[in-house]
Amino acid sequence: MLVGLKTLKKQNIKTDVISGIIIALVSIPISMGYAQIAGLPPQYGLYGSVIPVFLFALLSSSPQCIFGVDAAPAALVGGTLASLGIIGGSVKAMETVPVIAFFTGIWLLLFRLFKFGSLTRFVSSPVMAGFISGICCTIILMQIPKLFGGQSGTGEVFELVGHIAESAAESFNMISLFISVFCIAVILISGKLIPKIPVSAAVMLLAAGGQYLFDYCGKLGINTLPDVPKGLGSFAMPAFTMENCYIAITASLSISVVIASETLLAEKSFALKNSYRIDDNNELFAFSVCNIAASFIGVCPLNGSVSRTTMNDSNKGTSQLVSLTAAVVMAVILLLASGFIGYLPVPVLTSIVVCALWGGTEFGLAKKLAKSSRKELVIFAAAFLGVLVFGTIYGVVIGVVLSFLNVIIRESDPPTAFLGVIPGRNHFYNLASYAKSRPIENVVIYRFKGNLFFANTEGFRRDIENAVKPDTRYIIVDASGIGSIDTTGAQTFDVLYKNLKKRGIRLFMVEHISKVNEELRGYGLGYIIEEGSVRKTISDALAAVGYSRPYKLSERTENVSEDKAILQEFEWAFGKDARKYIDINTERIIRGVKRIDPDDKNAGDEFAHLWDSVSPISDHILLDYMEHSSARLAEKYDVGEDVIRQLIEAHRETIPPA
Repeated sequence: MLVGLKTLKKQNIKTDVISGIIIALVSIPISMGYAQIAGLPPQYGLYGSVIPVFLFALLSSSPQCIFGVDAAPAALVGGTLASLGIIGGSVKAMETVPVIAFFTGIWLLLFRLFKFGSLTRFVSSPVMAGFISGICCTIILMQIPKLFGGQSGTGEVFELVGHIAESAAESFNMISLFISVFCIAVILISGKLIPKIPVSAAVMLLAAGGQYLFDYCGKLGINTLPDVPKGLGSFAMPAFTMENCYIAITASLSISVVIASETLLAEKSFALKNSYRIDDNNELFAFSVCNIAASFIGVCPLNGSVSRTTMNDSNKGTSQLVSLTAAVVMAVILLLASGFIGYLPVPVLTSIVVCALWGGTEFGLAKKLAKSSRKELVIFAAAFLGVLVFGTIYGVVIGVVLSFLNVIIRESDPPTAFLGVIPGRNHFYNLASYAKSRPIENVVIYRFKGNLFFANTEGFRRDIENAVKPDTRYIIVDASGIGSIDTTGAQTFDVLYKNLKKRGIRLFMVEHISKVNEELRGYGLGYIIEEGSVRKTISDALAAVGYSRPYKLSERTENVSEDKAILQEFEWAFGKDARKYIDINTERIIRGVKRIDPDDKNAGDEFAHLWDSVSPISDHILLDYMEHSSARLAEKYDVGEDVIRQLIEAHRETIPPA
């Protein structure tokens, strides 16, 4: 209880209250529309925005999530009624829908008891981002007809696009569209220029005030929200007939799965974005209680609202005080000011919703993934398009399946490298990345960065066997990336060890965690440990066969220029920007030296400051580059070559050896 209120801080009370008022006002058209989609009179959407939302605020561990009548459950309920031939708004619909909500709550309670919430940890960030972006874009498409005088649509992208075209042909109002575009522009621009001011609330109140004073909507043919009766609705037992229960038990299972997956994923997305944690199973309990409560009010199943949660986040809402405020404001409106609802212009409210939804998309992450991980970009796109084309649950399933496939593919082809030594340095370096590194004579050092299991053992064996040369006597496997070995991996290592031993080659395993040794013993490979072929470090394995520093090194087979060798070391840290990084820092340092007066008492400090922005990992590499290119740099920057060499030596004395 009250977990979501623990994040409340005194300085945030005003912001949370304002956000709650905005959420309540925006919830009016959304809730009324979705209630109708679910087959209920529009006012029932407002009833579902009071007591269930209040309960959610007390029970939820998410400080930001807004719960209420929402698109996915409403559409599923409406689809169920349509398939059974039950007319929306009829007595039969009003009896059946609350029973569906009740059993949805029961399914969610069972999910909580069996701790199904923990399953969401298998959903990756690209899946969550694609999922949220897909839902936001789907709801935007649903809302577009309301911008120009039509009614919101249902279904997936193709149905929605068709509905937009039909609405434009049947009920297009240019003035309504103009007002919508103007409101969207004002909200988006002001969000960048004056982000701390709640412009959405001001736009809404001005629009309602103008309608009250001038009735411009009536004169211009712009839609406003319908009037609703006063009161909070009635509290009654759902109609648990055999027929209704049969319908509800089957329909509510899919609805509860959608509610659990959509809401938990949305909550996790905002938790990740704003650095807090939620309790998955606690949330399932909150969803359950709220839906059971909704059934006694006669409301359809409720869900976490991505659009309103996004709006809450954009309004800087930080605690469940937002939901409490929204519930209280909605109750006050229903009890004392229900007439106010009729003054709210639909295009203005829809513009606010569209802006909030657009702000909730994660296309910025997609742009980053395009540069860093094409596989994860595909996963993002699959989840996004899955939701957009096939619906919420299918989008999640597609994204999760692709995530698992990505894990399997990645683990089946882990990063590997052959290591060597750079003369004068103490560590072991990737021979492919460091042109100055050289292999140790008679030794192959192989780094394998992944768990050794059935999907990658063939590559492991092949790499080692292909690396064996006529003079190879020792092979050392750097297993620092191996956290576990399965049966196939153990068998492969066993056969490889014995085959190499027959050829006079000793195979070592080093750098791994102790758990791997336990697994080796469990698979019957304890003899490898007893024979001394399992060591803590690469250096220990080399020492065991009589090798000590400085190691005797073999020559590299390929010739690499000095410039390329230096650039390769930079590429390890800076990738394709390595050359740019070198040039920028070299020019800055040399030009800075030219400005320093050597007779100034602060000259030493000024010189030291020139190196402040150089990454510590690249100090020595940059010095090597400047030393190698001193003649060219002297000519380019019109400075004496002796000055550059003095500069290099002076800085070498201030940094630790490489």
